[in-house]
Amino acid sequence: MMKKTLIVLIILAIAFMGIFIILKNTVYAEEYSSEVIDNRTESKLIKIKDEQAKSLEEYKERYGSDAYGFTAYILHGVQVYSIPICFIAIAISAIYRFVMGTRHMGNVEKGLGLMVTFVTLAIICQVLPLVFAIVVKFGKE
Repeated sequence: MMKKTLIVLIILAIAFMGIFIILKNTVYAEEYSSEVIDNRTESKLIKIKDEQAKSLEEYKERYGSDAYGFTAYILHGVQVYSIPICFIAIAISAIYRFVMGTRHMGNVEKGLGLMVTFVTLAIICQVLPLVFAIVVKFGKE
């Protein structure tokens, strides 16, 4: 019973850490209101949208093509968001392997398989934008 409680607490802690890693800005409860979007919130949303559009335009200018720029922009997003997702998945697979695997041998194999899969996925997601940039740079010349 104690192990199950500990596992649930660890998973919740890792999930909350992942959420806080993904979120860049801290949102306080005072900012929530029952009103529809007011001018201040609308201006923040427009500012965020303009920054993202500017970033996409910068990628398009850097790569010299709309298709290459959009692809690089998407790959950068995958690179950024894959870190917390794979970290949480690796932690869950470690729980399967080392905690739950002490009672059931099937969970040891399942945990090892998940761990190898997500470590490989994390490496691919981190290296893919670099490979794309190299291929595009040397492919044009």
